[in-house]
Amino acid sequence: MVKYVLIVAGGKGLRMGTELPKQFLPIGGKPVLMRTLEAFYAYDPTLKIILVLPVTQQAYWKELCRHHNFTLSHEVANGGETRFHSVKNGLAYVTEPGLVGVHDGVRPFVSQEVITRCYEQAADKKAVVPVVGVVETVRHLEGEKSVTVNRDAYKLVQTPQVFDAELLKRAYEQPYTPAFTDDASVVEALGISVTLVEGNRENIKITTPFDLKIAAALLEPCSI
Repeated sequence: MVKYVLIVAGGKGLRMGTELPKQFLPIGGKPVLMRTLEAFYAYDPTLKIILVLPVTQQAYWKELCRHHNFTLSHEVANGGETRFHSVKNGLAYVTEPGLVGVHDGVRPFVSQEVITRCYEQAADKKAVVPVVGVVETVRHLEGEKSVTVNRDAYKLVQTPQVFDAELLKRAYEQPYTPAFTDDASVVEALGISVTLVEGNRENIKITTPFDLKIAAALLEPCSI
């Protein structure tokens, strides 16, 4: 079965407070985005990697690849106006039946176990999303008041979200709506249920300076 992954990286670094887009920031001397691609190559060197980048960032990415001697095979698709449109553009490079994962370019710490679990389950379930439990107390806002809710009834969603390729392409033929916050929500709009699998808590999305500090710590050898 042919396997693809769309690595979506359209960030502008606004919450990071830097001019350099967050996917290009270095952690441990290497851009975040390169570490993300390497995670999927380590899972399966035959995986077809499609990097979705804004056109305005592609020349800089090529320069980074030259500078770091980064030769891992991948194709580059043009980013769109929204994440929905970026994924839709990337799906044009999915030309064979199989499985396709969609992953945030700024999640470089996804574990090999989670990637494997998502693709293996998607081969049978067709639509798979990794999640982790909520560890903080959660309150629901009701006007000016708020109430505590059962945190066990909620999950935090991660990527890669992995789908049957034909199913995902059909889902992305739907008109865009702001309710499409991730790929699972697009597929669910077809009436397709999504299977949840266990993610890994280290699989953080790097969006703020604090996240960069966590990322640097995750790269350090365990001292315990």
